[in-house]
Amino acid sequence: MSDGWSRYYEAAGADPRPTLLEALDRFEAEGRGAGTAVDLGCGTGRDTRELLRRGWHVIAVDGDAEAMEHLAALAHEDGIAGELEPLLARYDQARWRQVDLVNASFSLPFCEPADFPATWARIRESLRPGGRFSGHLFGDRDEWAGATDMTFHSRAEVDALLDGLELERLDEVEEDGHTALGEAKRWHRFHVVVRQP
Repeated sequence: MSDGWSRYYEAAGADPRPTLLEALDRFEAEGRGAGTAVDLGCGTGRDTRELLRRGWHVIAVDGDAEAMEHLAALAHEDGIAGELEPLLARYDQARWRQVDLVNASFSLPFCEPADFPATWARIRESLRPGGRFSGHLFGDRDEWAGATDMTFHSRAEVDALLDGLELERLDEVEEDGHTALGEAKRWHRFHVVVRQP
């Protein structure tokens, strides 16, 4: 792992993201059992491990080989590695089959702008009927907006991305805060849970 990502993973903690938990709670409220999920940009697996603990089969996608090795070791220690399907790939290279859930917690903003449209299309096309997307997008007033290797969206662009999906959560947050590493930052982000009709 690069030193920067290694420090981030250590600082970010191990708790699953609220957007993922909401999506899983909605599946359970519908009486649906565990299915197949993609965790896009899984890192060392804070969301993947929650999915595995709940009995899901998880295609864990990340471009960092050391992070993936760390995730596999943790899943093995937890006794839940049997349903883990690691996929070492960048966003623009990743391919996966039809799934019930695509989770992308704070990862899609790090998709190159040129690659984002095809990546988002792949996410939408891969969701089975009744499937869900949970994750985050960065807004165009985020402090990092303007970084040429990251993707940012206006509210209108987010609305367009989600058009045709059933909106279950869309929280737009603009606030002064800190990164996981403790650096001051102005945030503009969207917390999203949507369902494929």
